[in-house]
Amino acid sequence: MQGLFGRVFFRAFASNVQTEIKTKQDPLKFVTGCTGFSKSLSPAGTGTGPKKWSFGDDAYFVARDKTADVLGVADGVGGWRNYGIDPSAFSTSLMRVCERLVENGHFKPQSPANLIQDSYEEILAHKYPLIGGSTACVVALHKAERTIYTANLGDSGFMLIRNGEVVHRSEEQQHYFNTPFQLTVAPPEQEGLVLSDRIDMAAKSSYKVEEGDVLLMGTDGLFDNMHEDMILDYISKYKDHKDASKVSANHIAQKAHDLSLDPDYMSPFSMSALNAGIPITGGKPDDITVLVATVSCDLGT
Repeated sequence: MQGLFGRVFFRAFASNVQTEIKTKQDPLKFVTGCTGFSKSLSPAGTGTGPKKWSFGDDAYFVARDKTADVLGVADGVGGWRNYGIDPSAFSTSLMRVCERLVENGHFKPQSPANLIQDSYEEILAHKYPLIGGSTACVVALHKAERTIYTANLGDSGFMLIRNGEVVHRSEEQQHYFNTPFQLTVAPPEQEGLVLSDRIDMAAKSSYKVEEGDVLLMGTDGLFDNMHEDMILDYISKYKDHKDASKVSANHIAQKAHDLSLDPDYMSPFSMSALNAGIPITGGKPDDITVLVATVSCDLGT
């Protein structure tokens, strides 16, 4: 009887071990490609210095630590140029601080909004003395949890694509047509006279991801010029390419740039304008930033 109990116990124990092995999942990571255009210049992003990871007034970062891969985009508010201020300075500084905090482990993957807030507060503390404003969108992939955590303020954004379909997407935040929510540092004489939103107004979400999912992030220069079905076509077309993320990003950015210069194209921007009672047709010339990140198993390589 004792021997029978022992054999039954061993089989049950072995079965539990096998079940645990089968259900244990590898951590995930992003394999990311990025490109973009300035509305007045050729593709950029390979230079050095503070403009290295920017396209016109847009900026972005790609960073990781042991727990998470983190991506971010920001679009400098062009209206500051009317005051003699470079709109790219704020967006670039915001993304640089975010990048540094991630790489130094000073953030929680589950709280990308706090990452944006901490970076904004550092700018406010005059460690990076500047004036301006920008939108901000950050997505963190928690590797072990196999979950993305997102924060989006304004009209930059992201979409998560699975098996050729959008399963999760950010929502655009605007005060009114072509005026997005934004973080701002204003000069004393402009305090209270310019838009300045709080990071706690950002849309936040979390979503479980799977190997093979594709995260696309971009500034409004992308989403104002390309319809969702166009983007999905490019993602599907290049999904089996050995450098799928990079190649997809390149082609999507190029197409968005071409469409932005087409005066006869019924763009998402022109459709939004018509809905607001503004008779505009054609693409929207703008800075364009595109990040494509394929979700892959992280085997520690």
